[in-house]
Amino acid sequence: MRFLPHHKRLRDLSEQEVLALAISSEEDDARIYRGFSQQLRETYPATAQIFEDMAKEEDTHRQSLISRHQARFGETIPLLRREHVAGFHTRRPVWLATNQSLDTIRGLAAQMERDAENFYLKAAKQVSDLQTRKLLGDLAAAEAGHKQSAEQLEDAHLDPSVRETEDEKANRQFILTWVQPGLAGLMDGSVSTLAPIFATAFATQDTHTTFLVGLAASVGAGISMGFTEAASDDGELSGRGSPIKRGVASGVMTTVGGLGHAMPYLIPDFWTATILALIVVFVELWAIVWIQNRFMKTPFGRATFQVVLGGALVFAAGALIGNG
Repeated sequence: MRFLPHHKRLRDLSEQEVLALAISSEEDDARIYRGFSQQLRETYPATAQIFEDMAKEEDTHRQSLISRHQARFGETIPLLRREHVAGFHTRRPVWLATNQSLDTIRGLAAQMERDAENFYLKAAKQVSDLQTRKLLGDLAAAEAGHKQSAEQLEDAHLDPSVRETEDEKANRQFILTWVQPGLAGLMDGSVSTLAPIFATAFATQDTHTTFLVGLAASVGAGISMGFTEAASDDGELSGRGSPIKRGVASGVMTTVGGLGHAMPYLIPDFWTATILALIVVFVELWAIVWIQNRFMKTPFGRATFQVVLGGALVFAAGALIGNG
């Protein structure tokens, strides 16, 4: 590329450089799969074994490429990596996948296979040696067939009961990391801001002032809840996952919960804004009930009693104080 003189384009690589790039890419992919395996071994041992087997398959590909390079160009393999080729697909460092869900990691692996297949298909078109072209074409077919290979490995290592157990663990991790702190934030934002917002509304009957109070209460509560959640538990012992993710979930949902019934006060007419705000509160409280029942397995009746009664009491307190 003209703006990146230290980068080469894939179509400008020689046959030797194509082989060198393929060798380093297969080595990187094997390391990434082993990183996935190590990361998942304690919690998802069966899936960890699948990634270990996939890494071994990448080792086999790398050895085939090295053998071909030795036959064509000798023992010295040029140093050529993905970052040296303009527009070539990149790989996320394994540490960036830490605390990712099981499905996310599986998706990353599937994308890696698609990228490798596309590379081999393009590389095979630009080499003239028939044996090298055949090898690259075979590797493209192998990468395309890895989905079937992965399914075969899953059949070997993941019987239905094991897969169900791992999926349950993944769902539990999702709930602990995202749903639980997000739900706590939504409850706090929706309920705790009722009193200051409606107290201001009935005391002043000024929609602009009410909106500013609601905005300040929502944003302030979101920041407070976010930092509190992130600082309260680093997730190492509890297994609740990344404190940053939990803090974001809690802070954002707290802010959203408060802003929901503050936004109607952008409407100049006081009673129109208040009626709309009450409708939003009703929707928010029932959303909390649904989330508790859907994800936290709280009985619907108990969740309804707790949330609706609590919201009604806080609203009544705000309305009484405002009218006083």
